[in-house]
Amino acid sequence: MSTDSRTGAAPQPSGPLSRVDYSERIPNNVDLAGDRRLQRALESWQPKFLDWWKQLGPALPTKDVYLRTAVAVGRDGWAHFDHVPMEEYRWGIFLAERDPDRKVNFGKHKGEPAWQEVPGEHRADLMRLIVVQGDTEPASVEQQRVLGNTAPSIYDLRNLFQVNVEEGRHLWAMVYLLHAYFGREGREEAEQLLKRNSGDLDAPRILGAFNEETTDWLQFFMFTYFTDRDGKYQLGTLKESAFDPLARTCEFMLKEEAHHMFVGTTGVQRVLERTAELMREHGTADVLPYGGIPLDVIQKYLNFQFSVSMDLFGSEQSTNAGNYYTSGLKGRWMETRRKDDHVLLEDTRELRYVEDGQIKTKTVPMLSALNLDLRDEYVADCANGVRRWNQALEDAGLDERLYLPHEGFNRKVGVYAGHHVTPHGEVLDEHTWQARAEEWLPTEQDRERVASLMVPEYEYGKFAGWIAPPKTGINDQPVEFDYVHLADEGLL
Repeated sequence: MSTDSRTGAAPQPSGPLSRVDYSERIPNNVDLAGDRRLQRALESWQPKFLDWWKQLGPALPTKDVYLRTAVAVGRDGWAHFDHVPMEEYRWGIFLAERDPDRKVNFGKHKGEPAWQEVPGEHRADLMRLIVVQGDTEPASVEQQRVLGNTAPSIYDLRNLFQVNVEEGRHLWAMVYLLHAYFGREGREEAEQLLKRNSGDLDAPRILGAFNEETTDWLQFFMFTYFTDRDGKYQLGTLKESAFDPLARTCEFMLKEEAHHMFVGTTGVQRVLERTAELMREHGTADVLPYGGIPLDVIQKYLNFQFSVSMDLFGSEQSTNAGNYYTSGLKGRWMETRRKDDHVLLEDTRELRYVEDGQIKTKTVPMLSALNLDLRDEYVADCANGVRRWNQALEDAGLDERLYLPHEGFNRKVGVYAGHHVTPHGEVLDEHTWQARAEEWLPTEQDRERVASLMVPEYEYGKFAGWIAPPKTGINDQPVEFDYVHLADEGLL
């Protein structure tokens, strides 16, 4: 057989060349079209991401959803609304605009130009910070996978899906950094982000709160209020990083994180409004027989989600946190607004801990207590939301109030781990704790009762009986707007 047909130049294509439009397929402001190596890496990763989305993303079949898509970082580009099939959502890669004069604002590199590349000595620590942040994003999608089956309204269903696609985009944001700046190791870590799954016994997610089951919509609202708020504060510290691409990525992510907390804040408030309405109407706190969630159960859900979210901040004293700060990898919340030297070598603060069955206080170096500093900012922020919820109870003429439990309540990480502290700050022995824990944490029976109320409502403008309607719709649309088109229109 002649080998002529196998040699020589390849024939020139006769038709028009087909090129992938990267700005269309993967909206970005990182010049993806001009970086062939990065294109290949992301082209290899994208099908695996889509497989993960189909297998572990939202389970309820939909035709399309009224979603916000970021197509640019400017005011008009980052919040583009349209009905979009979710599997065709354009998960983009965006960094906030670069400030060419940006300096490092803290630590031993304070005053030096921000880094545009990864310094070799900080490579492992930076990659770890990015991987841990990246791991939380798909985890919450997995935790919320089946919630669409019990959505209290089409409005709420749309908000759930908006949270889900944005967590997916946040995963893309971290994967971009791994691919663009960390070579083969970064690509391998990006693969692992899709191989770990929430609650998996063999390959769980890295942080404990992201392996908890999201049992119902009340827990979803608590999750988006408390646990996504932890995400806000973690992103806020990384936004200060001397590694400029990470700082700019997190700055843009914070725009989207605000919506997730809005879903939680207003979701819990609407549950409270409906509960208060039923309490007034029937003259009893036991509103479960009338289709509402009792206040004591709402408080238990709050206690649980707040405490597991507190664990996400890590140990109150952490050598790693101090090293990250000194090295310039991770700053404090609102670093540039702090009135100190931003080096902290001489600074101290107070730390509470348990000893001999009592909560005591000691003075510790500030550099070792930066996790606690961040957690204090978070707790103050959480308290604002609880005040807002209590205003709804007051407006309804009720005397009952919600509260944030003590920082030591139900803790598995840090100085309170191994101790039993009530929501009001009393230290208990093991036996007393076991006898009383169900007063403060949701029992299996509590969750079953809440689950019994989770009957889906897919008619436009209608709401399940346990939650009040919102005051306004999304993006100036009416509350009864067709936010979601389900795959089976017969459901509507």
